[in-house]
Amino acid sequence: MSEPTAPEAVTTGTTTGTAPGRPRVLSGIQPTADSFHLGNYLGAVRNWVGLQDSHEAFYMVVDMHAITVDYDPEVLRQRIRRSAAQLFAVGLEPSRSTVFVQSQVHEHAELAWILGALTGFGEASRMTQFKDKSAKHGTQAASVGLFTYPILQAADILLYTPPLGGKDFQVPVGEDQRQHLELTRTLAGRFNHRFGPTFVEPDAHILKSTAKIQDLQEPERKMSKSSSSPQGIIDILDEPGPLKKKIMRAVTDAETEIRYDPETKPGVSNLLTIMSALGGEPIEGLEGHFAGAGYGQLKKELAELALETFGPIRERTLELLADPAELDRMLAKGAERASEVAAGTMDTVRERVGYLRRGI
Repeated sequence: MSEPTAPEAVTTGTTTGTAPGRPRVLSGIQPTADSFHLGNYLGAVRNWVGLQDSHEAFYMVVDMHAITVDYDPEVLRQRIRRSAAQLFAVGLEPSRSTVFVQSQVHEHAELAWILGALTGFGEASRMTQFKDKSAKHGTQAASVGLFTYPILQAADILLYTPPLGGKDFQVPVGEDQRQHLELTRTLAGRFNHRFGPTFVEPDAHILKSTAKIQDLQEPERKMSKSSSSPQGIIDILDEPGPLKKKIMRAVTDAETEIRYDPETKPGVSNLLTIMSALGGEPIEGLEGHFAGAGYGQLKKELAELALETFGPIRERTLELLADPAELDRMLAKGAERASEVAAGTMDTVRERVGYLRRGI
């Protein structure tokens, strides 16, 4: 699943039902910013749109993961809606996939507790995210929630396990999430061994190789919400004027030739990479197109392409945010469908681990 790390019109309707024969896929994105950025769009969410047609797809705004660090409750609430609105605006449709908010399906927390009881302290300690953040800020600043984050992520995934012996179960992952998926597979196998066959061990759905997008102002560094300056990052909800200005002010170099050379021309190479990723034209073709042109022409055409790509997404997002009752209704439909699947999984899990059924 992605962090926050997000392209077509939206239709409303009933949420998707079961899809015999289609593999099931699940992924999520954190509501930790007011807008998805270009890396989120290219690396994760754009791919989710196509998976709606080939998979039984579940996509969630993982707000429970977003509270492992300091946050403002009202800002979080706004960002949950903004994240959901962007998911719908880029082309996730309630009639083709299940889009929901994690905290609205209470089984996520319940299964996380059960899986936590099966996870060794050493296993959790080895998770890269906790190791990196606690090393950077100190263990006193790292919450228990951050420590158990991968276990909740495993619960997020395993709640939507398909029936045993049925369809495949896949999770779109990049390299930074492989360790978490391996823990999920380990815990699924451990549970199955101890309590009987229950979970399908999920496989990685390797996303198509995506362009590595660099900071517009510091092209030697990756574009990132946590480290990029506002002028170095392209947000898909940027207004047209500021978006164009960011691109026109992007760092290039003292030469004039437009060619792809990340070592000696990282800024120009980054702009070519972004243009290729958004427009689908191979970088070699773009080099030919801009032969003899200046950097200003490259930036102008890239800005036009970005506005053409993100303008409709921004407009649709703002439309959805202007009617929060309708947006909440769409999310409630998704939570209802997700809850049906999650509740069925938990009925089996509770029986397997020895819990009593609640009497009437």
